[in-house]
Amino acid sequence: MAALDRGERRVAEQLDGEWVVDVDAKLAILEFFRLRKVEPMQVGGLQFLDKIPVKTDYAERGVRVVPPGVARYGSFLSEGVVLMPGYVNIGAWVGPRTMVDTWATVGSCAQIGADVHLSGGVGIGGVLEPPQASPVVIEDGAFVGSRVIVVEGVRVGAGAVIAPNVVLSASVPIIDVTGPEPVERRGVVPPRAVVLPGVRQKDFPAGRYGLPCALIVGERSESTDLKTSLNDVLREFEIAV
Repeated sequence: MAALDRGERRVAEQLDGEWVVDVDAKLAILEFFRLRKVEPMQVGGLQFLDKIPVKTDYAERGVRVVPPGVARYGSFLSEGVVLMPGYVNIGAWVGPRTMVDTWATVGSCAQIGADVHLSGGVGIGGVLEPPQASPVVIEDGAFVGSRVIVVEGVRVGAGAVIAPNVVLSASVPIIDVTGPEPVERRGVVPPRAVVLPGVRQKDFPAGRYGLPCALIVGERSESTDLKTSLNDVLREFEIAV
């Protein structure tokens, strides 16, 4: 647990292009929960009653945390991270210079890359059990718009742009509509994809209803200036943030 808290060990890492889960690290977290006792805690005048303490090494790590932002012990925030009044759960790893904006939540074991922006109210789901299950992964340079939900081990590729209110789960179709025929996938957003919320019609005994899907409508240009590239994409596809 101390190694996870210091960032010396991660619940999942990318090896040869694939994300590999450290099952022993997940089992350690589960055992830590079992061994800990619920007890009163006081942090900056706020009262809590929980098993897991909060992190306190922000200054040492070069991390900015705005009250009442909270990161739990056993998570790791890299240098340059800004945590607004949001939440980072145990086992999560957040890369350098990433912004966790107001009321965004990073669930247990989620892996968030460098230079990522999690906009206000983003919900990154936790995947702690079963231990072999892959966590949610947001790779380097991705932009995740306000109120986006990413759960059930979905992976968002590097540099992707997710528009506000998109829902990504293991069962939600991710449909590339940029070509003459739709191309459907699940669980993975390709690198640099621009994704908007969509609806796909389906027939039920009671009638025809729309089910949520995600639409890949374009691609963010490869650019050394990620911020300029992102601004161009937001304007081109009229994405409000």
